[in-house]
Amino acid sequence: MADGLTVVKCGGAAGVDPARVCADVAALVKAGERVVLVHGGSAELEQLAARLGVPQRTITARSGVTSRYTDDATLEVLTLALAGQVKPAVLVELAGHGVPAVGLTGLDAGLLRARRKTAIRARVDGRTVLVRDDHSGRIHEVDPAALKVLLDAGITPVVSPPALAEDGRPVNVNADRAAAAVAVALGARRLVFLTAAPGVLADPRDATSRLDRCELPLDGIPPGAEGGMAVKLIAAREALVGSVPEVLIADGRVAEPVRRALAGESTAVVLAPQAPQDQENDDVPGAEDE
Repeated sequence: MADGLTVVKCGGAAGVDPARVCADVAALVKAGERVVLVHGGSAELEQLAARLGVPQRTITARSGVTSRYTDDATLEVLTLALAGQVKPAVLVELAGHGVPAVGLTGLDAGLLRARRKTAIRARVDGRTVLVRDDHSGRIHEVDPAALKVLLDAGITPVVSPPALAEDGRPVNVNADRAAAAVAVALGARRLVFLTAAPGVLADPRDATSRLDRCELPLDGIPPGAEGGMAVKLIAAREALVGSVPEVLIADGRVAEPVRRALAGESTAVVLAPQAPQDQENDDVPGAEDE
């Protein structure tokens, strides 16, 4: 399954162009590549939450990584936005390029299984509290059976949160880390994160400072990594530790984003020589849905 298998994570931040991503995925599929497309939908979630009057809050872990506070109402909005808006639009785009695709959430066929977080000590709206009602979790198992059936049938899977918790209820999981887990479970040749930046930047305020190579430290977050990029690097490390040979972070706002990433317009993420084998990071809530 590994030969030619690429997992592409299409970021949900404003600016990333799903139409261009789908066109490029379609080109790869037509060239004989097997592709699994994983998506988020932060921008669509925020817009839908605003229309429905559902306030959005954030959780900041001790590590400094920020994620979405997923209460009951936000979990509903997330599911509506990802499964009801973003995913159908992606499927329509792929169909328009002649690529048959099937949309799945982590709930379908037990694809993504997570451990619900019972309590998180974090900062919420500026206050340090013990959060007990956040419907988020960390993926601990991927059942790739449905993905393999689709890929063997020449169908491109399109995957997103939520995941299924051990109590049989849905939880929000980080889509970057979901992409990494899927890539590991499928033995993917490569994992490509497409985001609203040219790659990993030496200076987050300078778009021209893209690194060709980013070596991850022993643990924690690389100096200078902020926001969603910090989580992407955590997910990249999880993929590399799980034996995915190649992880790239590239610009999802340009034409042919995947092929340009593979051609070198990206940051190649690698493990530091002393990288640990256990990458469980309890300081990262993992509930952001991008």
